[in-house]
Amino acid sequence: MATDSRTDIRVISEPTLLAFAFVLLILEGYDLAALGVTLPSMLADQSFGMTTALGGISGAVTALGMLVGAALTGILSHRVGPRRLLITATIVLPIGMLLCGVAPSAGLFIVGRAAVGIGLGMVPANLLPLVADLSAGERRSRNVGIAMSGIALGGLCAPLIGAALLPGQSFRWIYLIGAVPALFAIPFVIRLLPESPVHLVRTGRIEQARALTEARAIALPTVTAEDRPGALGLRPLFQPGLRLVTILFWLMAACALLLVFGVTAWLPTIMQESGFELGSALLLTAVVAVGAGAGMILGGQVADAVGPKLVTIIAFLAGAVSLVLIAQKPDLWALLLLMLVCGFGLNGTQALINAFVLSRYPADIRGNGLSWTLAAGRPGAMVGPLLGAWVLTSGLGVQWNFYVFAIVGLIGAVLALSVPTSRRDAR
Repeated sequence: MATDSRTDIRVISEPTLLAFAFVLLILEGYDLAALGVTLPSMLADQSFGMTTALGGISGAVTALGMLVGAALTGILSHRVGPRRLLITATIVLPIGMLLCGVAPSAGLFIVGRAAVGIGLGMVPANLLPLVADLSAGERRSRNVGIAMSGIALGGLCAPLIGAALLPGQSFRWIYLIGAVPALFAIPFVIRLLPESPVHLVRTGRIEQARALTEARAIALPTVTAEDRPGALGLRPLFQPGLRLVTILFWLMAACALLLVFGVTAWLPTIMQESGFELGSALLLTAVVAVGAGAGMILGGQVADAVGPKLVTIIAFLAGAVSLVLIAQKPDLWALLLLMLVCGFGLNGTQALINAFVLSRYPADIRGNGLSWTLAAGRPGAMVGPLLGAWVLTSGLGVQWNFYVFAIVGLIGAVLALSVPTSRRDAR
């Protein structure tokens, strides 16, 4: 990280930006996956008071916190800038993880998950638009995919650590291990990250924005009067030519987050119900994270070449088909392959939607567009864990856990297919 002597602004290289965003999103992915990893152990600990219903509520409360965090970003980002909100998020997130790690009962644990959710909602809603604002157009989807692959790596680390520690050690270690690096990340966020050039232009700091964009070899963004976000940041998202796009993005995000949260929260438990031991179930969950990471990186690169719409449709369909085939209890080699594809089709879909949103909206409102898309999708994230809990306790066969989520994936593919790819098409 360097400083421009003319304007005293932070200048960050693209490799440093991507590496730092990648690490922050590792923490995001780990904290998100921690609930699914620890639920079997919490359910087995009678003194903790966790039940299947409370497990579903824990996932739903996490998603509700993420809705609040993303909505706050949509309301405040054009006022204070993504950098300050990102600093706030990196403080809230480890506090919530620490509370989950020391909570004496399921009730206080749920409170901790709400705090974790607020941090999880704010981190990508601020970090990904910042990555997009500091990226050249021809590398934007690739860079967003690379950054978001950190979520997959974090989602991989959580079940691997869980397989090594559980059930021999307390589930609390999973949360304490996640809180420590998040605390250490705070000073680096304050020191390294620059402000968004879009926010600099919006607030009249043109020279600083010009110095930053020249150093990054990207175009200076423009902010037009009709695209100024207003009080809630919603007005430009519903202007003629974008209204239908915004509605479809919100519905797509709801489907994608329902899949991510529903499957992430309950996959280890579902695999146990299918006959796998806890360690094996967690390792299979880790395979899903590998598929998600590979899908995010490769999908982002392909999206830059052919457009994010087509890749998003394929990801939704891949997730739906893989879930149906997993329900048939295939041989182990086929199961591992399907788990990889499932990771791309579930977690990878959300990354591709984010890249789709960031490439589809104009530069001066892409941050608001992503923030409100993530916020509007959170009801799906709340429904996902509750839906999984209902299927598990309904008496339906275990295969219905896969069929129900596969139907959601098909709906997401249809919605993605319906998104107009240009303002002319939207009109």
